Amino acid sequence: MTKTYRGYTLEQVAKTIDHSILKPDFTYSDVEAGAALALKFNTASYCIRPMDVAAAAKALAGSTVNVCTVIGFPHGSATSATKVFETNDAIANGATEIDMVLNISALLSGDFAYVEKDIRGVVEAAHSKGASVKVIFETAYLNDEQIIKACELTEAAGADYVKTSTGFASEGATTHNVALMKKTVGDRLKVKSSGGVRTLDQLIDYMDIGVTRSGCSATAQVLEEFVSKAS
Repeated sequence: MTKTYRGYTLEQVAKTIDHSILKPDFTYSDVEAGAALALKFNTASYCIRPMDVAAAAKALAGSTVNVCTVIGFPHGSATSATKVFETNDAIANGATEIDMVLNISALLSGDFAYVEKDIRGVVEAAHSKGASVKVIFETAYLNDEQIIKACELTEAAGADYVKTSTGFASEGATTHNVALMKKTVGDRLKVKSSGGVRTLDQLIDYMDIGVTRSGCSATAQVLEEFVSKAS
């Protein structure tokens, strides 16, 4: 009999995780270790810095762990042309999932046309090569109305996911913001929680709301906790 915790199997939880190695002080050895961990637990993806994509793609070749990277990270303030270049470069190096930061300044300034166009440029570049796009809002800077608007612009631009946070702002995912995003996009887009997801119960709380992906750097801790708690 398969062991479960709060109604989920270990495989279901692991395949929700985008194992993330994104800090600027991570070394090549840290990136190699992260790939090995993602393979060990068979996570949904391994999310790394653009400079690490080629190495990650090589390490994960033949597995079911996707190669994910970040674009316009962490502030979203790169030009649209730069984000498109980053996207094409990342995919050429082996990325299959693109997590882009929307232009937070433009959103807060009410320049919604720019925000949508900025997202669409990345979406078109990624989708033309079979890669998916998750759009990071950085919800720590946004109120409910702005989060809803960001969801609407992301959907209009054709992206695949809405995502809460980079993990580099003052606050990461919250159940309130994740629930608001899920309510806004329904089943039309997928939802990714990210930023501060460090315990098994936190992750499952988000899964219960409806997320299908969650960024996590404490993957080993979370999944080992599952093994100890499952029955």
